[in-house]
Parts: sequence; C-alpha cells; structure tokens
Amino acid sequence: MQLYTINTGHFKLDGGAMFGVVPKSIWQKANPADENNMCSWAMRCLLVQEGKRLILIDNGMGNKQDDKFFGYYYLHGNDTLDRSLANHGFHRDDITDVFLTHLHFDHCGGSIEYNADRTKLSPAFKNAKYWCNEKHWEWAVNPNPREKASFLKENIMPIKESGQLNFFDTSKDFLPGFKMYEANGHTEGMILPLITYKDTTLAFMADLIPSAGHLPIPYVMGYDVRPLNTLKEKEYILKQAVEHKWILFFEHDPTIECCTVAQTERGIRMDKSFNLAEL
Repeated sequence: MQLYTINTGHFKLDGGAMFGVVPKSIWQKANPADENNMCSWAMRCLLVQEGKRLILIDNGMGNKQDDKFFGYYYLHGNDTLDRSLANHGFHRDDITDVFLTHLHFDHCGGSIEYNADRTKLSPAFKNAKYWCNEKHWEWAVNPNPREKASFLKENIMPIKESGQLNFFDTSKDFLPGFKMYEANGHTEGMILPLITYKDTTLAFMADLIPSAGHLPIPYVMGYDVRPLNTLKEKEYILKQAVEHKWILFFEHDPTIECCTVAQTERGIRMDKSFNLAEL
C-alpha cells in the first residue's frame, strides 16, 4: 500500500466558529485571524494506492460554485486536486474509488463538476465508485436547519443520479488494512479511515480533530451538532493514538500534515509533526 497527500487548496472560516467556546486570545496564537476574524484552513485529502485500486479520501470543495459562494469562503493558494494528483503521476480518471468521510461541501465539493457550458452536473471521477455511509447520506439529503448550508444538493444528488453511489458496511473493513471509525459528534455518521501503514495506524481525522490546534479535548468546533459526543470521540481516538503510537493525519491544518501524540501534564498533546512523505 502507498499513501499520498493530495492538497486541493485553502479556504477561510471564522476562527470563533472553528474553536467554539475557546477564547480568541488563546486560539489566535496558533491560528492567526485576518481583519474579518477569518482563519486559513487546508483541504488536505489522502490518496490510497492498493493493488489496482486508487482510493481518494475526500476531494475538497471543487471550483464549480459562483463568485458569491467563494466570496464567503475565499478559496486561495496554488494547490488544486488535479495538480496534486499529477504531482504523483495520476489523473482523476485513474481514481477507482472516492471515499467520502461526510458530505459537507469542503469535503465532497470536488465530487461533481459542470460540463463545458455549465448546463449539466456530473461526477468528476467518471471511472470511480463513490462510497458513503448510508446513515450519513440520509442525514445529508434531509438536512436540519443547522447544517443545511453545508449540504449542497449540487454536490450530492448527481452522485446518486449517476448510478455511481455505493454505501459501505461500517461493521466491516473497507479493505484489508483499512478500518473505519464512525463519529457522530460533528455530524451524523461521519467516517474516519484508520489505515495500517508502515507498521502503524494512520488515522484520517476529517472534522473530528481538524487541526493540531484542536488536540485539547475542549477545543470543539461551533459547527458540531453534538459537541458532548465529540468530546468522548476525541478522547477515545487520542487515547488509542497514544497507546498504539498512531499517526494523526489532519485534513484542515494549514501547515501540519501529520503528527504523533503523547500524554503530558496538560493532557494529550502533539509530540512530533511531519509530512506524510517523510514516513
């Protein structure tokens, strides 16, 4: 098995929303905000090469939205999904599986694209099966008012209409060495991939622990629908990471790709940070 980091660009979100009840005087030291209180965040995805399968975990927000949308979220940077794939010698048509941790726009927006004259939406990975948790799918297509702005129909419904949608069995491994952990604090039925890689486990953190700055247990996003669940889920994952020397892979940290963690007097904190390519 080979793993590759796929950077799809950066975007901005309100710092207060990203850190919930944590005061700005604390979080801004690690994640400085601009004059509008917006912080820059990565949309870092993961490519898994296993035999003849090429599995892309999440795919960023894409580029099909209008100027008004991007005026809210400030897509920026030089990284794109296609450029990152090409850096590793791949093309989107090579992707055999698209694994979606959940269906918020910054995780699945790259799933769908417009045709040349912007009259039709279709899957951006024409040769791939798209995989989602069925429980989460039902949650996303019947959104609650709190999350409705994050579940965009144009990112979701064309997957089903194309016939490429598949639901995985969360009680089984996705493939040998690729387990799944279901978390329900951030949103209903989010799936974290836990991948055996080079004699350890790499845990893809999605939005449970979006950045290294969110390692402290109380640092929970204001976006989470069940923050008390998030506390318990973070505690479980972090204890496993300490005990079994897991590597945490951050989807949204603006600079840190991966880290190990250790128990300290202040709780579980980052031990060593590094890029995936350094393993």
